[in-house]
Amino acid sequence: MTRDLWTMVWKEWKEIFLQRGTLRGGVFTAIALPLGMLGVFIPWQEGPLWAQSSSTAVLWVWLPVFLVATMICESFAGERERKTLETLLASRLDDRTILFGKIAAAVGYGWGLAMSSLALGLITVNVVHGHGQLILLPAATVFTVAVVSLLAAALAASAGVLLSLRASTVRQAQQTMSLSLMGIMFGAIFGLHALPALWKLWLARTFAGANFLTTVLVGCAVLLALDLLLISIAVARFQRARLILD
Repeated sequence: MTRDLWTMVWKEWKEIFLQRGTLRGGVFTAIALPLGMLGVFIPWQEGPLWAQSSSTAVLWVWLPVFLVATMICESFAGERERKTLETLLASRLDDRTILFGKIAAAVGYGWGLAMSSLALGLITVNVVHGHGQLILLPAATVFTVAVVSLLAAALAASAGVLLSLRASTVRQAQQTMSLSLMGIMFGAIFGLHALPALWKLWLARTFAGANFLTTVLVGCAVLLALDLLLISIAVARFQRARLILD
């Protein structure tokens, strides 16, 4: 099972890297270029403020979601466009290996690239701007970014694979995914603005008085519950016979 899952993950990664025509070009575009921009250029320019800014944490929470959302839409819709879906479904790999392999490949790429960029950014800041002093991110920030971004990436992957299962084209899946993310973002913003003043005051007092770690753990629990729910729905909807007929 583990070997088959790794085979599926490696297949997905190779397809990402080969989208630019060659493996070398794909690795440069999909890995080296983002690492250079996010892990070297931006920290070099911002200096020590890069490690102190709250926007750093927000960026590395959202970055895996964006990367995963872009990749996961290709999972089944891309196979359908390339006429390789029937071959994949006719292989000896079982349903869960195929489904979990595609989800794991997307999460592994997005979250792995984000965490690698974060680590490389810390190295860059210390080498260029450290001047003999060690610059580190707060431990609470590292924990929050690592865990929340992983769970958020898994949420994007499980939601995206549901869209890709039924989308006839990659473009259709990507458009639906983009609109869904925008709807969630703007819905949350405008929903907060639309709340009665007393509710806003209650929320402000609740979060102001709450322990940071407790708030993070509650948020992680909510994300984990949503991940498990969407993955369960994806497992139930993944019907090999129906996909072949589609």
